[in-house]
Amino acid sequence: MSAPSPVVAPSILAADFARLADEVRAVENAADWVHVDVMDNHFVPNLTIGLPVVQSLRAATALPFDVHLMIEDPARWAPGYADAGAYNVTFHVEASDNPISLAKDLRAAGAKAGLAIDRDTPVEPYLDLLPHFDTLLIMTIKAGFGGQKFIPAMLDKVSAARRHARAGHLELRIEVDGGIAEDTIAEAAEAGADAFVAGTAVYSAEDPAEAVRKLRGIAARAMTEP
Repeated sequence: MSAPSPVVAPSILAADFARLADEVRAVENAADWVHVDVMDNHFVPNLTIGLPVVQSLRAATALPFDVHLMIEDPARWAPGYADAGAYNVTFHVEASDNPISLAKDLRAAGAKAGLAIDRDTPVEPYLDLLPHFDTLLIMTIKAGFGGQKFIPAMLDKVSAARRHARAGHLELRIEVDGGIAEDTIAEAAEAGADAFVAGTAVYSAEDPAEAVRKLRGIAARAMTEP
């Protein structure tokens, strides 16, 4: 299989919530996905946005939505995001009683299914689940807070997952989320990631679209170097 092109997904967690539609449009000609962090103040301490906001925002852009559910009981809520038109819906393995069943429900509803692994969770016990998923999201920070510093040790999980995916000939996006910026994206790509969530690095830039293009270029070079 040929290596896929890198995906850069600006996280609107770092955007101006009073101008979400405008903030998404600011990256519309540069980003591959829009990353939407849904937090419930239970699974993680913070509370962000939910389904009504995603439904409204869906009408404002053609960009695919990469919805990251940091919530309890994802089986209750995740299919609603698929029904709302999300391209990819990712939920945390730590919050799910039956990840395979929920992945099937998401795919049946028309979305890609993603499995997220938090900072303190080892990836090895879940590698055998990967054939049921389209995306594996590995947190490179602790889930629940934006603006944290990238943790390089988390890339060991990325490497392990990529080795497993290659050995099984799996078509799997491996996504990293947390502290991704110009000075960290290359090492994440070299470890085997091919989808990159970037919040502060995009929305604190003077030109968010150009920031996305720069990140993609760095990742693409790192992915093609021997």
